[in-house]
Amino acid sequence: MPMPSSCLGVMYAEGQGVRQDLKEAVKWYRRAAEQGYALAQYNLGVIYNNGQGVQQDKKEAVKWFRKAAEQGYASAQ
Repeated sequence: MPMPSSCLGVMYAEGQGVRQDLKEAVKWYRRAAEQGYALAQYNLGVIYNNGQGVQQDKKEAVKWFRKAAEQGYASAQ
């Protein structure tokens, strides 16, 4: 079950029930990712890869994709 902070990240990223705010989404994804949630790690990788709400940073994207992949998250592999 996803952590609430990861769910908040999705809500802000997609504008579900709140005004869309990618910077706020990054904040919530990071909280969940640092606690080891693979989906949040993957989503953070996507955000850094695409430069959404943050400056594009391929190295940071790879870092988060690897963390998610190490947990078996198939999309990150």
